[in-house]
Amino acid sequence: MKRKIVCIDEELCTGCGLCVTPCAEGAIEIVNGKAKVLREELCDGAGVCLPICPVGALSIEEREAPPFDPEAAERNLAEKRRQGQAIACFRCGRGEDQGVLLFTRYQGHSTWVCTRCLPVLIHG
Repeated sequence: MKRKIVCIDEELCTGCGLCVTPCAEGAIEIVNGKAKVLREELCDGAGVCLPICPVGALSIEEREAPPFDPEAAERNLAEKRRQGQAIACFRCGRGEDQGVLLFTRYQGHSTWVCTRCLPVLIHG
């Protein structure tokens, strides 16, 4: 099946890991110092990770790839949660099971914020 999927240019990638956090499906990980889409069926092709890369190593390409599998993505995220890698609000620690989390950049870092803490970031 032809679909849109994240492509990572290994030559440009510095392995900074900034693209890992915004990937809500957990498809991107750092392997041997480089970002990799580990399993194509976990990438939804939304491209939330693209603008985070400081060197422009990420892009979206349309090509043959397995269909996005939301159940596999959820299983992958459940495993990451079990390993203590769950996403949570950087201010209050609320997880996605406790409220709505939004991806944000704050003080140069890729992170998540809950909707309860977001007004504080906006209005100070």
